[in-house]
Amino acid sequence: MHPFDEYVRNITRRHFFAKGSHLLGTAALAALAGTDRARAALPQPHHAAKAKHVIYLHMVGGPPQMDLYDYKPKMVEYFDKDLPDSIRMGQRLTTMTSGQARFPIAPSKFQFAKYGKCGMDVCELLPWTSKMVDDMCFIRTMYTEAINHEPAITYMQTGNQVTGRPCLGAWASYGLGSLNQNLPTFVVLVAQPTNTEQVQAISARLWSSGYLSGEHAGVSFRSKGDPILYINNPPGVSPEVRRKTLDGLRALNEMNYQTTGDAETETRIAQYEMAYRMQASVPELTDLAKEPESTFKLYGDAAKKPGTFANSVLMARRMVERGVRFVQIYSGGMDNQLSWDGHNDIAGNHRGFAQETDVPIAGLLTDLASRGLLDSTLVIWGGEFGRLPVAQKGATPGRDHNPHAFTVWMAGGGVKGGVIYGATDDIGFAAVENRVSVTDWHATILHLLGLHHEDLFFERNGFKEKLTSTFPARIVNEVLA
Repeated sequence: MHPFDEYVRNITRRHFFAKGSHLLGTAALAALAGTDRARAALPQPHHAAKAKHVIYLHMVGGPPQMDLYDYKPKMVEYFDKDLPDSIRMGQRLTTMTSGQARFPIAPSKFQFAKYGKCGMDVCELLPWTSKMVDDMCFIRTMYTEAINHEPAITYMQTGNQVTGRPCLGAWASYGLGSLNQNLPTFVVLVAQPTNTEQVQAISARLWSSGYLSGEHAGVSFRSKGDPILYINNPPGVSPEVRRKTLDGLRALNEMNYQTTGDAETETRIAQYEMAYRMQASVPELTDLAKEPESTFKLYGDAAKKPGTFANSVLMARRMVERGVRFVQIYSGGMDNQLSWDGHNDIAGNHRGFAQETDVPIAGLLTDLASRGLLDSTLVIWGGEFGRLPVAQKGATPGRDHNPHAFTVWMAGGGVKGGVIYGATDDIGFAAVENRVSVTDWHATILHLLGLHHEDLFFERNGFKEKLTSTFPARIVNEVLA
C-alpha cells in the first residue's frame, strides 16, 4: 500500500463519525498533503447547505430589546408602576436588582418608527440598519437559562454554561472543513473599546475547540502589531531558513506520531504548515490599500482604523471573500462609553454604542449583497441575554439582566428577509409566543450550514457529544427561506 493511502486509511478509521458522512481531522489532512485526493476526503454536509459562511456579530453585555427592536408602547401606560406579579410570575432577578424596594417600569427613552415592507419597528438610534430590515429576520423571543454574563456568553457560544466545550465556530469547522487552505477556517476578531471600565471579559475559552482537535479552534487576529503573533520571521531568519526549520520539525513530529499515535501531533504538523502559508496570505488579507474610497463610505471612516468595529466587519467581508468559513466578532464598547451592559445611563450609553455599530452593519449587508455573497453568508447579530423593563436604581437609572426575552436577527444565508418571529408580553419581560431557546437557535444555524444537530457529534467516553448536548432542540423552520 502506498504510504499516502495508508495515511488516509488510518485517518478514516480513527475519525469516522455522523452516519459515515464526515471525517474529523481531514482539514489537517488537506493542509498537510495539499492534494486533490486529500481535499476530496473533506467533510460533506448532511443536506444541501443554504449558507457557506457565517459572520457572527456578538454584542457583548446584552442589548435591551425594548430599546432597539421590540417596541413596547404599552410601557408608557405602565410608567412608574411596579412590575406586575402576573407578568413576573416569580422569575428570578440578579442581586443587583432583587433587593430594590420597588421595580418601577421604565419605557424606552428613544423614539421608534416602522421601516421596510415588513413594517419592522426600529429605534431612532439605528437609522442605517433600519433601511436593511427587509433583508433581516428578527427573532424576538430568544430566552436563555443564564442570568449573568460569563455563563450566558458561554451558553450562546458553546451550547452549555460550563466552559471547556467547543464553540459554534469550532463545530462548523469540524463538520465542514476549510474552503481555503491558506487561511484559517475559523477566525475571531475582538473590536477594542477605548474604555474598559465595565467591558465584559472576553477570553480565548469562548473560541476554544474544547474536546475537538485543536485545528478547529478560532484563530484570533490582533488589532495592534502583527495580526497574528509570530506571523513574521524574526530578524535574520530568511524564508529559506524558515522552510528548512519547518521541514525539520515536521520530520520530528512525524517520528513522534509513529511512536505515540497522538492525533494532536497531526494537528501540530498541519498548523505549522498553515502558519507558513499564512505568512503570505495574511498580509494581503489585512492590507486595505486597494479598497476603493466607496468602501469606506459604506462602512464609515472608522473602518480605516484597525481594531474598530467598522474595521472588524470590513475584515470579515474580506475573509469570507477568500474562503474563511466562520468569522466571529465580539463588540463591547467605544469612546468613553460602556458596552451594552447598561446598568445605568441607558440614553448616553446606548446612543454612543449604537453609533459605533449602525453604519458598519448596514455597510456589511449592503456590501455582501452587492458582491453576490449575502445569499451564501449568514450574518448573525445578538447578545447573551436581554434587559429588564424596570429601572435599575442608581444616579442615572439603567436596566438589569433579563434572560427571559431578547432579540437576535439573522440575514442572508438561507433565512427569510422581512420576518418578525415571535412576541413578548406587553412590556418585553418574557417571551410568550413562539419561544426560541439557545439550542433551537443553534440547531437552526447548523441546519442552514447543511448540518443536522443530531448527526453532528464527537464520540467521547462512550457518549455522543453535540453542540445541542442532550437538551431539546428544534429547527425554527418558520424563519427559513
